[in-house]
Amino acid sequence: MFTWITPLILAAFALTIWAQFKVKGNFNKFSQVPAQSGMSGAEVARRILDDNGLHHVPVEPVPGTLTDHFDPMSNAVRLSEPVYYGNSISSISVAAHEVGHAIQHKEGYSMLVLRHRMFPAVNLTSGIAPFLLLAGVFFKMTNLLLIGIIFFSVAVAFQLITLPVEFNASSRAKRLMLAEGFVARDEKRGVDKVLGAAALTYVASTLVAVMQLLEYIWIFTSNKED
Repeated sequence: MFTWITPLILAAFALTIWAQFKVKGNFNKFSQVPAQSGMSGAEVARRILDDNGLHHVPVEPVPGTLTDHFDPMSNAVRLSEPVYYGNSISSISVAAHEVGHAIQHKEGYSMLVLRHRMFPAVNLTSGIAPFLLLAGVFFKMTNLLLIGIIFFSVAVAFQLITLPVEFNASSRAKRLMLAEGFVARDEKRGVDKVLGAAALTYVASTLVAVMQLLEYIWIFTSNKED
């Protein structure tokens, strides 16, 4: 169903695609710029972890590109091979960001804790919500649509909570990299671009989800009035 919100959703989708291009473009660009410290992503990650008392957290290489993540279940930082072995601005920026999540985990950062607690519910509701929403719209069953909206709202809330988690991890990464001398002042612009583009992808995808939720709410209220 086409509503007045649909063009806003399409615009948000366009922003998401553009953000993905920015991430890859900035990562590739600054992958060609060696960090003056000469350290690899793995070395930076290990140093920051050790300096923050996280000697037990391993840093492991994983296949692929931009597959970097912190795994809270196994308490491990996993870096894509270009990041793990590379000594570029991109490599050490991404590595420091993922370590930022490990430090959040250690400190019990409230938004990360909430995100972890929501994960089982999101796994359940995000898989069912699309079917409920489509069935509710197609068959004009407002009760089914309402349940779908509630389920979808959980997924949207999860994405909203993810934003401060990601921004905080990037903020920690920038501060630690400068404080430890892993990047020089004149390299900060590159770090900002790499991590800023990554943050934009989270903002764009969250915007899409919020707009979609508003559209389903509008459809629900319109059907109720009919």
